[in-house]
Amino acid sequence: MPYLANAAQILIEFTFSILVGLIVLRVLLQLVRANFHNPICQFLYKISNPVLMPLRRIIPAWRRLDIAGVVLAWLLLLLKRALIFAMFGMMPSLAGLAVIAFADLIGFVLMLLLILIIVRVILSFVANDSYHPVVPLIYQLTEPVMKPVRKRLSALGGLDLSPMVILLAIMLLQALLVAPLFDLGLRIGQAA
Repeated sequence: MPYLANAAQILIEFTFSILVGLIVLRVLLQLVRANFHNPICQFLYKISNPVLMPLRRIIPAWRRLDIAGVVLAWLLLLLKRALIFAMFGMMPSLAGLAVIAFADLIGFVLMLLLILIIVRVILSFVANDSYHPVVPLIYQLTEPVMKPVRKRLSALGGLDLSPMVILLAIMLLQALLVAPLFDLGLRIGQAA
């Protein structure tokens, strides 16, 4: 039985990671004002509009941040955690699940940013003039984080150290923010 539960957990994690990834990417692309004519942006808008547009009527955007998308990603992560906890027969309270899902959302965004920065570093070595539609999106998604760090660091012989500083900051945020939030959610969930 634990083998089936582990397989089911893998399927749940994979499915919800894809769904949350699509929503989070759409929110981030809107936040950085990515080129709407990019085929990847058009795909993300087309696939997420049926769910997000009705939700946007209830939850309006704040400046460039699509709050409806953030809430949808959080709800998906809440559902994922509820399914996983129910599968193992230990359901925490709704407040605990809400905090755990919030920690999951922050962790997901940080991990996505980490992956995008690593891909950007690899692209800087391999294909600087690539015409693939994903390349400008990676640069647009990572530049708001990298630019302020790059301004504060002086380049050492043309070497940009900002990715290393940002990767270190992401790992520290995972350890000092996401993990304690997750533990707090577990404690709240068990106390009720």
